Amino acid sequence: QVIVHDVNELTEKLFPIVEAMQKHFSAGSGTYYSDSIFFLSVAMHRIMPKEITQIIQVDLDLKYKTNIRDLFDEFDNFPEGAVIGIAREMQPVYRHTFWQYRRENPQTKVGEPPPDGLPGFNSGVLLLNLEAMRQSKLYNQLLEPTMVQKLTEKYHFKGHLGDQDFFTMVGMEHPELFHVLDCTWNRQLCTWWRDHGYSDVFDQYFQCEGEVRIYHGNCNTPIPED
Repeated sequence: QVIVHDVNELTEKLFPIVEAMQKHFSAGSGTYYSDSIFFLSVAMHRIMPKEITQIIQVDLDLKYKTNIRDLFDEFDNFPEGAVIGIAREMQPVYRHTFWQYRRENPQTKVGEPPPDGLPGFNSGVLLLNLEAMRQSKLYNQLLEPTMVQKLTEKYHFKGHLGDQDFFTMVGMEHPELFHVLDCTWNRQLCTWWRDHGYSDVFDQYFQCEGEVRIYHGNCNTPIPED
């Protein structure tokens, strides 16, 4: 069954929920990510009908190497309290974004590479457990403008990647809300940060062991042919 949703209607419902976020996680008014629709995943649980309990949301620049039904099985692996499944960011973008917090907290794991660090998230492949999102008091508190403001001030955070920035910042404070997907479910290919000041640490973020199940050609990176 296919249901088509009107983008303008969705944006109208979204705007009051995510308006406070947009100034923190957009590149500026009128820019690509400043449109409320790029925060859809954050508030999907408040927009979709109650009978829809789980959704997979994906970017368009993906190539599937396995049946996406297998990804749906990941919902069964969510630990108690987790509401969203998401893979780690595979570039040092958040090492860069959190520079001030990292300078003030030299022992922090924020922005550090895996497996022990917190490199942030990439929202190209998302598992949204809508029912868990609806029921999580903590998650819904974090959507409140005062909480968004409090966290952005704590982490000196100013991003430009929409929902991905929100999930990353929340994940620094409340990692228990997230089920971390294996990198093979969102094998990002963009290498922009390798050539922009982070070549010395880039590979620590970019490495991904295992057979790739979904390629993500982010920042217009060509995806390997079969």
